[in-house]
Amino acid sequence: MTLPVPSLHGLLPAEPARFLGWSCIADPAIAGALARSGFDAVLLDQQHGAHDYHSCCAAITEVALAGKPSLVRIPVGDFAMASRMLDAGASGIVAPMINSVADAQALAAATKYPPVGQRSWGPDRAMWMSGQSDATEFLAGANARALTIAMCETSEAIDALEPILALPGIDGILVGPADLSIALSKGTAIDPSGAAVSAALGEIVRKTRAAGKLPCAFSPSPLRAREMVGMGFQLVSVEYDAMTIVNAFAKLLRDADPSRVA
Repeated sequence: MTLPVPSLHGLLPAEPARFLGWSCIADPAIAGALARSGFDAVLLDQQHGAHDYHSCCAAITEVALAGKPSLVRIPVGDFAMASRMLDAGASGIVAPMINSVADAQALAAATKYPPVGQRSWGPDRAMWMSGQSDATEFLAGANARALTIAMCETSEAIDALEPILALPGIDGILVGPADLSIALSKGTAIDPSGAAVSAALGEIVRKTRAAGKLPCAFSPSPLRAREMVGMGFQLVSVEYDAMTIVNAFAKLLRDADPSRVA
């Protein structure tokens, strides 16, 4: 099976910004719909979404049929899963709660082959999907294709951001604004669009771009996505599939019966 999918490194970094479809529902048809709707890439969420290894394999194929690349957000600390998903054809990995240089080193070790990391060889499905049959040729470009994104969502991660960005094998940062707001408020508030988070976002995107790495962010709404693009983020989500579906159904009912409230 040959599905010539553009790598995320082929799309990014780029101006204008790119948009990321966020898939929490473990149904490959929905991931495929995100890809066909125009999103530049689709993230399959194993941390807070329902995706697992098998649903991701199916969704990677469905997204590839639409000519788009897939990212997989792995569970916290599951770096073995990062290697498995790259072997299965994912174009990149997003890893949550990367709070230290040691965390980032473990992530890069799992996603990059030597000399950058320690990823074990076994990318059969990824090779079949790419159409590359020469193992040496595939290996030569594998580290560049495996986009490796560390999430910055705690005070510890902010403090360690510059040395994390300096690590070979870390290609970018993705901000989780909700967790960041909890951390900055010391557990007293969830305010992902508040002033403290916005100020932190500005510093994160500045440092990430200065390091020549890719700044990414989760956005809970189209308006916030536009604001994040204005801050300088280059890969930004817009809601996630379950949120969009619930909001769409609620709007249908309100349009049919204005007396209803969400």
